[in-house]
Amino acid sequence: MSIKKLTCLFNGPTKSFTRCFSLHKLSEEHLMLQKTCRDFAESELKPIAAQLDREHKFPAEQIKKLGELGVLSINVSEKYGGAGQDTLALAIAVEELSRACGGTGAIVSVHNCLYVNLLDKCGTDAQKETFLRPFTSGTLGCFALSEPDAGSDVGAMSCTAVLDGDHYVLNGTKSWVTSGTVGKAAAVFATIDKSLKHKGITGFLVPLPTPGVSLGKKEDKLGIRASPTCNLILEDVRVPRDHVLGAPGGGFKMAMEQLDKARVGIAAQALGIGQAALEVAVAYAAQRKAFGQPINKLQAVKLRLAEMSLKLEAARLLVWRAALCCDEPRRTTKESSMAKLAASEAATFVSHSAIQILGGMGYVTDMPAERHYRDARITEIYGGVNDVQRLVIGDLIVKEYE
Repeated sequence: MSIKKLTCLFNGPTKSFTRCFSLHKLSEEHLMLQKTCRDFAESELKPIAAQLDREHKFPAEQIKKLGELGVLSINVSEKYGGAGQDTLALAIAVEELSRACGGTGAIVSVHNCLYVNLLDKCGTDAQKETFLRPFTSGTLGCFALSEPDAGSDVGAMSCTAVLDGDHYVLNGTKSWVTSGTVGKAAAVFATIDKSLKHKGITGFLVPLPTPGVSLGKKEDKLGIRASPTCNLILEDVRVPRDHVLGAPGGGFKMAMEQLDKARVGIAAQALGIGQAALEVAVAYAAQRKAFGQPINKLQAVKLRLAEMSLKLEAARLLVWRAALCCDEPRRTTKESSMAKLAASEAATFVSHSAIQILGGMGYVTDMPAERHYRDARITEIYGGVNDVQRLVIGDLIVKEYE
């Protein structure tokens, strides 16, 4: 089969299917959302995903349409323009979008988990009117926690906030800000007292653009290239006191609780990428012939496909469990960390295996397999690197049995 025919095959629509789970039966509302996101991904994202990746292009038109569909405020209360659905709905939506375009899935996941959900949970009524309601239908917000020297070690944060009358003055650099070049506001975390370490970290709502805030260069990333990432550079940025998110000094706890939900979003993104890679491998194995038969008749290929599917299905169960737990009134760190760890490593394994099945065709940009491989890799890093997730899970298990 020619490269042109293969490209058409794998960039065109794939057969729709419904997944069955013994853990939790999808409601009609969940099924409708799944179908809506699947149809949107097939028609609006899949045909342009390779171009978005190649050109590092932000999908502005598609994000606007997703806002109109309510996908940018899935868990936000209806009072402020959200869809009022649960975290499982968010996981379903992010997986379906990521299956077509990992970058778009990342944009939707971060905006939901780390901006609008944060505002919905922690913002005052006045803050929600200004920083939440306009962001439920197409305008993006950002989450600025990490710094060049403070990633996993958030307590090492150097960005400062000094009270000056009715304003705080912010100085420092925030790194790896998703949608930083297109967002219209950011939840920025800074310390009001370095000697307090974690207990000095405070959240601030900063409109973008605003005097004193400049953008660093747009990062040239290995994958999820449709999602723009940059630094936010803060130089004497004056933020009114009523733009403090939550209580002064409460930013660390607030951010960590929100990251529990964000890891479910990352895990769902990983599932979508991994599912796309599996589908490419299955379709190719049915078309490619070797030794007089399709390669899906070869035992080695069957065994590889079995292992790929097994890891994805197992991870999906963990992701769905974590999503359900996120709506309970308790911390769900262990469940979220397990889901993120399992799904991200499954996505990397499955996308790697897809390239092996495609052979040389998996290594060229005419086919989507190499893009899925590149997109999958970040899911093991952001939201807390997997090495740290293992430590977190281990600590929590030890405490459970003490």
